[in-house]
Amino acid sequence: MKKLALKIDVDTWRGTRDGVPRLMHMLQQHHAKATFLFSLGPDHTGRAIKRVFRPGFLSKVSRTSVVEHYGIRTLLYGTVLPGPDIGKREAELMREVRAQGFEVGIHTWDHIKWQDYVAGKDAAWTRAEMRKAAERFERIFGEPARTHGAAGWQINDAALAYERELGMLYASDGRGSHPFQPVDAAGQPLGVPQLPTTLPTLDELIGLDGLTADNVHKHILELTEDEPATGHVYTLHAELEGLRLGYTFEHLLVGWKAQGYQLCSCIELFSSLDAASLPNGRVVMGEIPGRSGTLALQA
Repeated sequence: MKKLALKIDVDTWRGTRDGVPRLMHMLQQHHAKATFLFSLGPDHTGRAIKRVFRPGFLSKVSRTSVVEHYGIRTLLYGTVLPGPDIGKREAELMREVRAQGFEVGIHTWDHIKWQDYVAGKDAAWTRAEMRKAAERFERIFGEPARTHGAAGWQINDAALAYERELGMLYASDGRGSHPFQPVDAAGQPLGVPQLPTTLPTLDELIGLDGLTADNVHKHILELTEDEPATGHVYTLHAELEGLRLGYTFEHLLVGWKAQGYQLCSCIELFSSLDAASLPNGRVVMGEIPGRSGTLALQA
């Protein structure tokens, strides 16, 4: 059966507390599996205000109703209000996600800090941030994480290399068209195999070309009519599909099942591949439609 892996990025405390339980319930109703990637440290969402100076950021915010989806309180964390420690507050809920049969992994320690700075940081900074997340994950779950999905699709070569040192099996850190083995500038293997996100996200599409929350699922379903040999990876967010855009996601679940997809976790998709024969590829920073700034792309 053709596979479509559901990768759930959990960015905030609100997304963890409110969005994750709703997504679990919806997925169980549709007999779908998924991979939940958790932010494990402080929620400093309010510090994203500095992105106002990035080209394209204000237009994206106006299209996707950030206040509506994230809530005013969340947008004050790390500035006017102290950032709640997500891993400490929601450890029990995170363990329940695993107990319900879903794959769990690392998204980040501090989402805003990682997304805004990692692309330009050195190995020492990068490893320190990843180590904090890895140690918190192990304290919560009693075992090391086996996968990582970079916050905001922001990554550098040091992070890719450190994923192997941490004992991960695979990662999903960027955008692309098919699974591959990352290599460095000299063409040598770097880190673990990558399962890039192959489909656009709701916040990249809504507000463009007449797409709304009520019809955007039709556009995505058109993109999945023809299935690549190695399957699809769709990234959703606990703050969007887990809250106000839940009905849009439900349309997608129904549509993908009608198209004959097995809705699976990323580890299920990875396990169906021959990791040793994956093509090599570089991870580069570039732009994609609907998203401000640069992000990790499969070259």
